Amino acid sequence: MKKIIILIMATIFATLSFAGCGKKDDMKTVELNEVTHSVFYCPLYVAIENGYFAEENLKVNLTNGGGADKSMTAVLSKTADIGLMGPETVIYVHNQGKTDAPKVFAQLTQKDGSFLVSRNDEPDFKWEDLRGKEILAGRKGGVPAMTFEYVLNELDMENNVDFTLNFDVQFNLMTSAFVGGTADYCTVFEPTASEYEKNGTWHIVASVGEQSGEVPYTSFIALESFIKNNPDTIKSFLKALKKAYEFIESNSELKVAEAIVKQFPSTSISSLETSIKSYKRIDAWKTNMQATEASFTRLQNIMENAGELDQRVDFSDIVINKYAKEIFG
Repeated sequence: MKKIIILIMATIFATLSFAGCGKKDDMKTVELNEVTHSVFYCPLYVAIENGYFAEENLKVNLTNGGGADKSMTAVLSKTADIGLMGPETVIYVHNQGKTDAPKVFAQLTQKDGSFLVSRNDEPDFKWEDLRGKEILAGRKGGVPAMTFEYVLNELDMENNVDFTLNFDVQFNLMTSAFVGGTADYCTVFEPTASEYEKNGTWHIVASVGEQSGEVPYTSFIALESFIKNNPDTIKSFLKALKKAYEFIESNSELKVAEAIVKQFPSTSISSLETSIKSYKRIDAWKTNMQATEASFTRLQNIMENAGELDQRVDFSDIVINKYAKEIFG
């Protein structure tokens, strides 16, 4: 009898193992290129680390583009299926008249995620203090730099008159350049902002997103052909992200930090927790991932203000909301 039971159990385990292998083989691989690696994209990392993509039968291979221009190049060249980047890139490509153009199919963030840092402790910092100063705020034509300029213009300050934006440093090299002595201020994303402040490298003096208000800052983007040919993949991708948002909303910042710590192995749990609190405080994440026409109108206002928009585009030409609406309601 024991031998029979052992044989039955062995058969069951073998069947389960085979079934498990079959499911793994059936998983859809998605190549995802992100503009940078930051706690700003926390919902994405929660979906990865908590296995929500796997639950939706997706395997997400994540790579770092190191700038929106490079992430868009990855999408256009089809080395990435999906890009996470500023939607200004979609507008630029649309105005070039490209066929099979990239489209926004979901919006991840709705605020500028950068923080202004100074080498000096400035507890009474005011934006007016930037008069006569040089700031590293990102690549010319990118949403970080354009939003920052827009914020100061709204305060009646003009680039190259009242302050100077340094566009000469690549996005992913800004931190090292600032630490090396370039410029008076720098805009930095989390967790780098909090981690370096903790180490005494600099001081966070302001949140750019808090000052700028709502902007469609970072979106998931894919070629129109990929979206139309892979509707189930897009919907599964968004279902996983919805689970991630629900996890973030129902758990403490510490619990969320513990969930994503593998994505930031050199960053302390306490710094990650601080970063998550900072982004929650400014309502950085768009929990309903549908893009809105009003926010994209504001984005184009920001682009025009920076002198980077040749022609305004219709919302319907650059956004496909169909699947986000289906998943998020």
